[in-house]
Amino acid sequence: MQGSGVGLTRSKSSPRPRRWRGRGCGLYARIPHPAIAHFPRPRYFTYLRRILETTVVSFFNDGKSSPKKFGRYYTDVHLLQHTVAQPFCYIASATLKHILVRKKQLLKYIHPQNNIFTSMKRVLYIAAVAAIVWIAYGCKSCGGKKDKTAPKIFRYNQSGGVTSLDPAMASTLANIWVVNQLYNTLLQLDDSLRIQPCIAHSYEISSDRLTYTFHLRTDVYFHDDTCFPGGKGRRLNARDVVYSFYRLIDPATLAKGAWVFNGRVSEKDPFTAPDDSTFVLKLRAPFAPMAGILTMPYCAIVPREAVQKYGAAFRAHPVGTGPFRFRQWRENVAILLEKNENYFEYENGHRLPYLDGVKISFISDTKTEFLEFRKNNLDFISGIDGAYIDEVLRDDGTLRDELKDLYHFQRSAYLNTEYLGFLMTGTAAEPVLQNKKVRQAINYAIDREEIIRYLRNGVGKPAIHGFVPEGFSGYEQSRIAGYTYQPQKARQLLAEAGYHAGNPLPTIKLYTSDKYQQYALLVAKQLEQAGISLKVELLQSSLLSEMKSSGKATFFRASLVGDYADPETYLAAFYGKHIAPPNYTRFNHPRYNALYEKAVQEPDQTKRYAYYYEMEKILLDEAPLVPLYYDEVIRFSRKNVWLPHPNAMNLLNLKHAKISD
Repeated sequence: MQGSGVGLTRSKSSPRPRRWRGRGCGLYARIPHPAIAHFPRPRYFTYLRRILETTVVSFFNDGKSSPKKFGRYYTDVHLLQHTVAQPFCYIASATLKHILVRKKQLLKYIHPQNNIFTSMKRVLYIAAVAAIVWIAYGCKSCGGKKDKTAPKIFRYNQSGGVTSLDPAMASTLANIWVVNQLYNTLLQLDDSLRIQPCIAHSYEISSDRLTYTFHLRTDVYFHDDTCFPGGKGRRLNARDVVYSFYRLIDPATLAKGAWVFNGRVSEKDPFTAPDDSTFVLKLRAPFAPMAGILTMPYCAIVPREAVQKYGAAFRAHPVGTGPFRFRQWRENVAILLEKNENYFEYENGHRLPYLDGVKISFISDTKTEFLEFRKNNLDFISGIDGAYIDEVLRDDGTLRDELKDLYHFQRSAYLNTEYLGFLMTGTAAEPVLQNKKVRQAINYAIDREEIIRYLRNGVGKPAIHGFVPEGFSGYEQSRIAGYTYQPQKARQLLAEAGYHAGNPLPTIKLYTSDKYQQYALLVAKQLEQAGISLKVELLQSSLLSEMKSSGKATFFRASLVGDYADPETYLAAFYGKHIAPPNYTRFNHPRYNALYEKAVQEPDQTKRYAYYYEMEKILLDEAPLVPLYYDEVIRFSRKNVWLPHPNAMNLLNLKHAKISD
């Protein structure tokens, strides 16, 4: 077997291979396989040894070893399938002949009465047999048959990485997706952004709109963890809600989500718990979107014991009540979650979730991510790298016919509006852009449909209505008539502003980042056709953000992603009393401000939306921005994977997900 790369036998003249020393594991091996190149070798083989011990003893003992212990490591094997399956098969192919020849000696070594891990040879024998067992169970990498009893592990990639599993820090979509699997909030959103019960089965609002009283379920338990006595998760109560919300606004927490309560809740006793199943929230002034805010991951409930035990490490040791519980996080490699067997929600009489686990990888290159999906190493991807979009989608943004039998394709509205903003006040404001007719002319000179067609492959919708995108339940976007492509109208407005061939409009500078260079160049070309000269200046994203916040960017590209299920999350960006962020334009209009203040206190949704429609009309007339397009979510999943339709918040809801055999 010399030269096989496994090191089962050596000639006397061959050099002794380097020994990888691991805790409790001495193993001679030469396995130059890329699947384990990133693994710390001692830890890899120590963990591999534990899996092999249980798997092989069970296999040769006719299943008489502990089913519970066997099941645990069997699940571990599947959770790490992409990492360990290929090395197993690599060992198997190199040692199969050796095993067949020395079958009797092998059986002697692995008899349960013996200490099976006392020599290097025995470990190699165990590894070889485990590889064969793996193949028998249906290892995909070896081309075996699927095991219908294998755990259902949902695999997706997060190219941007995850920075924290603490819900107080869930400010990015990557963090939100994982936190959403681990924790619960008082209320939750359905696929139409309607507010539904969750930890709270019901709630009432006082007549003055200042007090919210929530009635909690009594069957919600925290995940089992060593922070609790005996390691058993305890029942959630109202004091946990009080603790979680106070922690969110505590300056010492440095929470990203403190803003959801700051300035909104009462200064005195904003959070109280009259009893174990009743929680009371008090506001400083009526704020109609508050129920929607409580669905945000920032407002997830955490146990005091876990925060106190783990301290700063709580970011990487989450303890929640969600459909999945934390198993492992190898930073920049993978996060492993496993099914919460005690989860409180049911669907059609079946306790959720349907999946047995979730594996999140961190492949930073989106091209590689897509290739891994095509190789069936991922079950799902959201979005697609531009290098492959043409071979996957038609020009109208639909899936190509030849791929319809291979993948599920989901496309839906996403609460994200891409726009260009004008600085309306301040010493840095461009005088020419203070002319409303010039701003309106720029709006008419941009062909939004061309942007969607040529730069988005049909994904997204032209922003020809207001600033608020579609996706909010009950909000009639079609009632707002926005800007369409009318270059002649743009020239007319410029002439009315005093700019013509004899007195051309001075060159305008647009600030943007490298990522949106192509968008800016296309806009510049379109404006040129209307007689408007635009210079594009590229900046690093961090510098662009700083310039917008400090009021130094006179004309800039920006986007706004909705935080909660009320259009107010968009219209607040132009409220005159708000600073940047979110009011990067410094727009301050008396009528708009008055309507905003009425709207946020109006409990009736129909009346509140009427205020919103009027506010949008003011924005379109004053034109402090150029809406470009409303984004859309596109998702791809394998044919044996079922996912609920994504809501406009683009949340990943895996408690309802299913994987078929």
